[in-house]
Amino acid sequence: MSWKNTTDRYGSLSVAMHWLMLMLLVGVYACINLADVFPKGSSARADLKTWHYMLGLCVFALVALRLATRAISGPAPGIEPRIARWQRRMAIVIHIALYFFMIVMPLLGWLTLSAEGELIPFFGLQLPPLIGQDQSLAHSIKDVHETIGTIGYYLIGLHAAAALFHHYVMRDNTLTRMLPRVGR
Repeated sequence: MSWKNTTDRYGSLSVAMHWLMLMLLVGVYACINLADVFPKGSSARADLKTWHYMLGLCVFALVALRLATRAISGPAPGIEPRIARWQRRMAIVIHIALYFFMIVMPLLGWLTLSAEGELIPFFGLQLPPLIGQDQSLAHSIKDVHETIGTIGYYLIGLHAAAALFHHYVMRDNTLTRMLPRVGR
């Protein structure tokens, strides 16, 4: 499989980046939701929150690589049979919303930690705060972060549901263009 896109499939680099991003997002959501299971002040809760922060920052780094990959991998493969114009437009809107989500959420998390005066851990490194400590601002940013996080469930679910709808109902190649090839 070529690393560049072809007329009928995404290249291996795009496919790998797509599924790696999904795994990171699953990890981010799992960590923050599992953290709520443990009592406040427990080491398990603190560890899960730390992993939430670090995986979220990985999303931020990976989205930059994904955008670069999109630029160098060539045009997206076509959908066969062709879909309606409104569906193409909706796909573009959802993809823009997903990229916005993947850029803004880690930044809001970083800003929240900065405003709370907390350390910003990243796999043994400490990232610098983006803003000064301000508890009121931290609370406001955290509220926005949590709201967009909830919207993220719907965006990701809509993206997955659309791929499955196209595969099983419309019977086009929308999903298969992004699936990894196994064997020959």
